[in-house]
Amino acid sequence: MRKTLYILSIYLCALLLVGCGADQALKKGEKYYALGEYFDAATQYKKAYAQTPVKEKAARGQRALKMADCYRRINYTQRAIAAYRNAIRYGQRDSMTYLYLGQQLLKAGSYKEAGKVFEDMLHDTLFSYDAPTLQLVKSGLHSAQLAPQWKKEGSRYTVKRENTFNSRRSDYSPVFGGDANDRLYFTSTRNEAAGDELSGITGTKNADIFVSQKDEKGKWQRPQVIDSELNSAEDEGACSITPDGHTMYLTVCKTDNNYPRYAQIATSRRSDAAWSKPQVLELVRDTLSLYAHPAVSPDGKWLYFVSDMPGGMGGKDIWRVRISDTSMGGVENLGAPINTPGDEMFPTFRPNGDLYFSSNGHEGMGGLDIFIASPNAFGWKIEHPGFPLNSQGDDFGMTFEGMKNQGFFSSNRGDAHGWDHIYSFENPEIIQTIKGWVYEQEGYELPQAVVYLVGNDGTNLRLSVKGDGSFTQQIKPNVDYVLLGTCAGYLNHKEELRVEPVTDSEEYVLQFPLASITAPVLIDNIFYDFDRATLRPESTEALDKLVVLLNENPHTAIELAAHCDYKGSEEYNIRLSQRRAESVVNYLISKGIKKDRLTPKGYGKGSPKKIRKKLTEKYPYLKENDVLTEEYVRTFTPEQQEECNQLNRRTEFKVTTTTYGMFDKQGNLIESPAHN
Repeated sequence: MRKTLYILSIYLCALLLVGCGADQALKKGEKYYALGEYFDAATQYKKAYAQTPVKEKAARGQRALKMADCYRRINYTQRAIAAYRNAIRYGQRDSMTYLYLGQQLLKAGSYKEAGKVFEDMLHDTLFSYDAPTLQLVKSGLHSAQLAPQWKKEGSRYTVKRENTFNSRRSDYSPVFGGDANDRLYFTSTRNEAAGDELSGITGTKNADIFVSQKDEKGKWQRPQVIDSELNSAEDEGACSITPDGHTMYLTVCKTDNNYPRYAQIATSRRSDAAWSKPQVLELVRDTLSLYAHPAVSPDGKWLYFVSDMPGGMGGKDIWRVRISDTSMGGVENLGAPINTPGDEMFPTFRPNGDLYFSSNGHEGMGGLDIFIASPNAFGWKIEHPGFPLNSQGDDFGMTFEGMKNQGFFSSNRGDAHGWDHIYSFENPEIIQTIKGWVYEQEGYELPQAVVYLVGNDGTNLRLSVKGDGSFTQQIKPNVDYVLLGTCAGYLNHKEELRVEPVTDSEEYVLQFPLASITAPVLIDNIFYDFDRATLRPESTEALDKLVVLLNENPHTAIELAAHCDYKGSEEYNIRLSQRRAESVVNYLISKGIKKDRLTPKGYGKGSPKKIRKKLTEKYPYLKENDVLTEEYVRTFTPEQQEECNQLNRRTEFKVTTTTYGMFDKQGNLIESPAHN
């Protein structure tokens, strides 16, 4: 009898200890969950579930449900499914439990089982739904029915896992950078990320932004962590770069042991090839919502982002705010048909203006699917690009290599840990594009330039250029385009293009050399008869371009300057150069340019050439700002002296006014200036 009582006492103590252990684990789990640390919370909920007696069905069901919720959030799909089934088995039979179970089954590719869950939900009279939940249930059922067919049909897309970029942890949200798309930025939780601690959210290291560079043969190199203040021991990632390449918008998440971690958007500036420390961007004053996944529109005017702030359509929505030099203003929700009661995330743009985003609220193949939103007169047209771009897992984070429908994206398809990896994609299609360069005549690129593109189909675009002065724009067949290159301090340059239909992709290359308003501009390829002022026939091509330039800039008046080398007397050279300048002026007048816009001036040898930096590339023995005086030229070899004399024998123009014909004799404005 005494032995029996002793054993019973031990058993009761064990039960008490188990109960205390379950409660303690549950409290820890609740704390981690409140902070958003779902990996750590799941570990504690699992412990509490295991230590809860089977007969305590209600408690066991509640703890299974908490565990399932955490697994769902950290992409442990199979564990989430098992936990949701346990929760249902122990009496947790509410509509959201079934909804999440169905969505996790979709993500696992178990389409028949998922379809049955959603169908039962629609026919079970025990459940009642609000409109948003009902929409998600119907979307889930349609997804389960459509996904097998999409997978069977396939598409023109081809995808390939790119192990050059991938690690044994998560690698995601690739973004092209560099003027030639020769850098790839992406987010990674690999071991090389900064900091020593593991994230309580994911169980891996906090994310950092890494970069891979192409070598001279076009091969991607091993990714490197960015060696600047951009990354820290906390979370940084999911970035977007402005069209000019100077500003990065990124998602940051600060660690706080006492408060939930809300993602924020920050900016970093690129200076001397290094990214600065991120500065948090205040979009609205709401500090209890997340702001993440920034994306800059192709024209650089809008910042698109993801938030769960009040005023949305449910879950996480895509919003946008106008970018200005001083502040952000006018936050607006994109609304339907893009946003749904589910989650819409990871917006990104193709350069043609199409918005790519990921959603689990639209009909898809499971998890987050990529969707294409094309702008039209009625708002947005939504398209599902099918399999294999989309899969049963999470597919998101597109980036495009120029105008081509190819690039990289991220997906956790087939990964048992739910970790993301980078894939390449390609969809061959006929694309017609303009590739243009804006640069100073006799000089370098003008990254501050703007190009205006107007088409007879109603196209009217303002295009910014990259750091190398280039721009790329997709165009349409059977359209006539006019392009105007402009930059402060320079004359405008116009190009016209007629686009015909083609059977293969084609790129039209245009040059926009802009003439300086403040510095003399060489008129190249001007030839005269020997020792005379008569223009040779081969000079007309260059002069006809000058006629076009003056017609495109009707308020400009110029001085035509002719120069000689030091050979011959000063008096003779001045007379010869004056006659040559007058010959050029007379030719321009014969082509319709008004005489009072033109001033001929012969400088003889009195104004030798001043070397600009660009010329030093062709003549390395010369230095920037060298002046080719007779004394200086005679210090070179005979061959170099002749090259310098050729540089001195030149015809140039310089702008004398940009307001010609704009004012009457009383000084009243007659005509407003065009783009300048």
